[in-house]
Amino acid sequence: MNTTEAKKESAPALPARITEALIGRLTEMVAASGTADPYSMVEVYTGAVVGALPQSTPEDIATAYATARAAQKEWAAWPLQRRLEVFERAHDLILAEYETIADLIQIGCGKTRRMAFEESCDVPMVISHYLKTARRVLKPKRRGGPVPLITTSTEEHRPKGVVAVIAPWNFPFAIALSDSMPALMAGNGVVLKPDNKTALCALFGVELLYKAGLPKGLFQVVCGEGPDVGPTLIDNADFVMFTGSTATGRVVGEGAGRNLIGCSLELGGKNPMIVLDDANLDEVIPGASFAVFANSGQACMHIERIYVQDRLYDEFVRRLVTAADELNAEIGAAYEFTPEFGSLVSVQHMERVAAHVEDARTKGATVLTGGKARPDIGPAFYEPTVLTDVTPEMTHASAETFGPVVSVYRFTDEQDAIRLANDTSYGLNASVWSRDLARANRIGAQLEAGNININDGFVTTYAAKATPSGGVKQSGVGTRHGDQGLLKYTDTVNIGVQKRQVMAARAGLPYEKQLKTTLTTLRLMRRLRLR
Repeated sequence: MNTTEAKKESAPALPARITEALIGRLTEMVAASGTADPYSMVEVYTGAVVGALPQSTPEDIATAYATARAAQKEWAAWPLQRRLEVFERAHDLILAEYETIADLIQIGCGKTRRMAFEESCDVPMVISHYLKTARRVLKPKRRGGPVPLITTSTEEHRPKGVVAVIAPWNFPFAIALSDSMPALMAGNGVVLKPDNKTALCALFGVELLYKAGLPKGLFQVVCGEGPDVGPTLIDNADFVMFTGSTATGRVVGEGAGRNLIGCSLELGGKNPMIVLDDANLDEVIPGASFAVFANSGQACMHIERIYVQDRLYDEFVRRLVTAADELNAEIGAAYEFTPEFGSLVSVQHMERVAAHVEDARTKGATVLTGGKARPDIGPAFYEPTVLTDVTPEMTHASAETFGPVVSVYRFTDEQDAIRLANDTSYGLNASVWSRDLARANRIGAQLEAGNININDGFVTTYAAKATPSGGVKQSGVGTRHGDQGLLKYTDTVNIGVQKRQVMAARAGLPYEKQLKTTLTTLRLMRRLRLR
């Protein structure tokens, strides 16, 4: 029996906070009748089973929507201030339970303790932002009507109803909850589908929201594989928020389009970084290392391609390899802050990442460091990997690898670097490094991405909750964060009031005279800046 097989047969050494009772309580929250075979959840570090996750049938999903709709009627009738008070309490509860949240994230993802804790912080950051701005954003806005003084128009934002949130496995707590918070604040119900592998932390977050005072039934959780539950989930929704691959995003968007409902899609990326010849490598290397290897490279906005100008190329490569080797020495499987580099989410995903590297190696790429699985640590661990000599026919050159693998390229001319950075169907994130901010911003203005980070990899844009964040090209539709991240969960209603009947046809008045009066009025209103 090999080491991996022995680990799979052994019981996982879970933190003391994670008891069978807790796992049982969380899995009971899934809207499932028990007629479908459950999913066996595993601890990624060992591959050992930690519990059975109920799977929802189409009938279960329809029932979940009916329950959420009934609760949403009451919730939408609450004054906004009363709704926001729930999230004030939720903010405190999440911060108080950060250790349990981090435990549950690590069990399903295998990420480091640091990344698990930082992920947990995203939700209170989103809550805090919308607690500050929701009143302003959702407040009815009085606009001018077509005829000054006599008519008015008011813009109102009403909840859509019940929103489907489809969350990924890479940041399962942050995205599941952070995408749901503004939907709930706006007065909607939510039906959440987390990934099976990482459902426990999302379920714990929902439990905390109920403890904070959400009406019973408002926030439903359904579980299952995408092809099994996706169609019913979309067909019953009033809006869909999806985070995941571009391929699946197309399927979700097609389903939403058929039903004439809105959707917001945050999809994949093949994100570039440009390092100019005046950049400070003492700052660039730590930033690049984090942008590439944080969360073991499993982040939609992480960097997979780095273009370095001639003067710095050799030194950059040497120092990036050293940084990767230092992380390689700190790989570990532990519910504490010592390991600096964690596992991939599953053996299946690790094998996909390894296949990209092997394809590149076979076709002539140079593996400067890494490029190997680490079954001695756990079944899904893979080393931080740096590649050079990557050419277009290699899978890693253009496909999203979504792992701790980066390719480094040399460039001479800035415009050539911009062209190469934009030579992708994706457009989620890009990064530029230079001591000259004007120069970096000039290059950033020419990059085709929804997020442009200057002297940072991806954190600055994503953590700026007041600014919308999304992708262009094949990296998504719509945004999260900012005012748009709240308003997308509402229907905009225009209420027009006419105080005197001046808009109706005037009987007995020749149309030629009406025409002349209308043209005179339009010119006068423009001259007086009334319209």
